[in-house]
Amino acid sequence: QVHLVESGGGLVQAGGSLRLSCKASGRTRSINAMGWYRQAPGKQRELVARISNGVSANYADAAKGRFTISRDFAENMVYLQMNSLKPEDTATYFCHASQLIGPVERVVPVDSWGEGIHVAVSS
Repeated sequence: QVHLVESGGGLVQAGGSLRLSCKASGRTRSINAMGWYRQAPGKQRELVARISNGVSANYADAAKGRFTISRDFAENMVYLQMNSLKPEDTATYFCHASQLIGPVERVVPVDSWGEGIHVAVSS
């Protein structure tokens, strides 16, 4: 299993910046991608950004141009730099790790989640 711990959340004014960090531990060699999701009260959890082991990244439309995801493979870390924050960015942010376990012909996908960290953006 992979254990994920987020840090770096908090309260910030609109237009400000935060950097979220996620530390992965456990069976980290099986991780093929990591990302950040968020969930606001009463809404579905949604993808914010995702980055593969090949360092290709995907962003939600709401994050493009403002957020940057990066990985430190040696330290098993993933970061989300959030700039120009808006009140609608207020949510609980979850670190995610995708694993592909097993031989090529019998690969099993496994998802790991952090407990979440709150980000609040005031107007």
